Amino acid sequence: MALRKNESIEDYLECILMLAEKKPVVRSVDIANEMGFKKSSVSVAMKNLREKEHIVVSDEGYITLTPSGKAIAERVYERHKVLTGWFVKIGVDHDIAVEDACRIEHDLSDESFEAIKKFIDRK
Repeated sequence: MALRKNESIEDYLECILMLAEKKPVVRSVDIANEMGFKKSSVSVAMKNLREKEHIVVSDEGYITLTPSGKAIAERVYERHKVLTGWFVKIGVDHDIAVEDACRIEHDLSDESFEAIKKFIDRK
């Protein structure tokens, strides 16, 4: 169960990072819309992320990643992009590649991910 909880945390942080690249500010409603979750579920998750000191929420409701939150989000997002690109390159349909990358990005060891990156870079 702890693994699933970490995956959820990583998904939220990755979503905040991706939204911050597209929007001037990120709010809970933006995350709910992007992830297809109820606003109440996102509020609970944001409370947990604040308690873990992965995000800061301003008085206006703007969400910002802390250094720890940003490090986690960037790690997961890099895995997502690399794995998706690799799957597409070897002939997997883009939509399936995105879904598979989302599942694998959380569970893949650092050693295996680094080996995949080295393999891709040699090609």
